[in-house]
This record gives sequence, C-alpha cells and structure tokens, in this order.
Amino acid sequence: MDRLTKEQRHRNMKNIKSKDTSIELKLRKELWKRGYRYRKNYEGLPGKPDIVLTKYKIVIFCDSEFFHGKDWGHLKEHLKSSINSVYWLKKIQRNIDRDTEITKQLHSLGWTVIRFWGKDIIQNPEECVQTIEDAILEQKIQQIELRQPSFPPPK
Repeated sequence: MDRLTKEQRHRNMKNIKSKDTSIELKLRKELWKRGYRYRKNYEGLPGKPDIVLTKYKIVIFCDSEFFHGKDWGHLKEHLKSSINSVYWLKKIQRNIDRDTEITKQLHSLGWTVIRFWGKDIIQNPEECVQTIEDAILEQKIQQIELRQPSFPPPK
C-alpha cells in the first residue's frame, strides 16, 4: 500500500528531474575541476546523453538506480508486491531496453559509452572521473595507432 495520498505522490513524481540532477552536477563539477570541458544533455546524439566529451567522442550517462533497474532481479521481485506494480515493471523494463538500444546506437556511431550509477557518483566521484580519464587515454592511443603508417614486415 502506498503511504502517500494520490496528490502527494503526484507532487513527488512531478518533481523528479531529468536534467541537472544532483548526481550529474556532482560528476560535472569534478570533471570541470580537472579541466575537462563538456556538453550537457546533448540533443545531437541518441539518448540525449547527460555529459558529452565531444573532443574524445565519449558520452556519459548518470543513471538512477530505481528508474534504470540496478539489481533488476531483486527490484523486480520487490515491485511485484507493490501498488501499481504492472506500471512500474513495464516502465523500468522499457528504460533498461532503451538504455541497451541507445548504447548500441552510440557504439555503432563510434562513440565510447560510459554509464554510472548514482550512488557510485555520490560515494566516489573521483573514481568515476578516473574511469573517464582511462577512456580518454584509450581514445588517444587509438588515434595515435591510426595515424602510424603501417610498414611491410621485414624480410
């Protein structure tokens, strides 16, 4: 049974933001502090990624655990006994499927996709930025390898 009235639940759901969430702000602040410049909620790419490092072709999504189905097996069982379970099971499964499809689309366009869970960003934003820096380094290595002429092997 829902502990909130219909009006209270409506107000709560209405206030859930899709842009400039606290987890996005925390990660962006850490990236900015380290000198990385980015675009936010970039509409030119599938899924409108939360953060885009265009220079390195890296997109970053900051996913909340509930709406994007972290530990989906456990959450699914928990939701089955809740009010409006059909709606939530369908909605979260649709989000998971959309996330997978968007990741595939971005990969096919040559972008590196990084997804972080909200709690990971909150608990350790430095580690998240380190993951991003590792991806940037990998991109730089790939670019250098592409520029190197391939010589025939010695005889």
